[in-house]
Amino acid sequence: MKSPLVVTGDHEEIAEGRTVRTYSPKEKEITREWRVIDAEGLVLGRVATVAASLLRGKHRPYFAPHLDTGDFVIIINADKVVVTANKAQQNFRYRHSGYPGGLRSTSWQTLMDTDPEALVFDAIKGMVPKNRLGRAQMGKLFVYAGAQHPHAAQQPSQFDTSAIRRG
Repeated sequence: MKSPLVVTGDHEEIAEGRTVRTYSPKEKEITREWRVIDAEGLVLGRVATVAASLLRGKHRPYFAPHLDTGDFVIIINADKVVVTANKAQQNFRYRHSGYPGGLRSTSWQTLMDTDPEALVFDAIKGMVPKNRLGRAQMGKLFVYAGAQHPHAAQQPSQFDTSAIRRG
């Protein structure tokens, strides 16, 4: 009995002449860039979705959901991000000590005043997979409250934020 797969060159063909089109990039074929997103005046959720998409690599033609194909992302001016409606007073960040009655909550307004990097980081963290791959992708995210960042040696390119809605 003859095999239905025929290998010709660098791709496989099914005997009827159709090609197998599923492509999975190799680790050495993945190129990662450094991107800077200036979050000044941008809506928090809109910045988070763009950053999560860049971290996952969904903008690449060779995106594979089981591989880390994303870029390094630097977010500056996290303290100037905008939260619409009354979300700053109505939404909370929760954490638990593990003991009975150990639930602690912090409003987004308090978080924006004290630790804006954590607010932006958590918003993006909720949009990536909750597994080893997601933790590896979050390792490529750097959030800074001010306009300065220490990654000039990596020669990051400015990401165009004109399409992101401003608050």
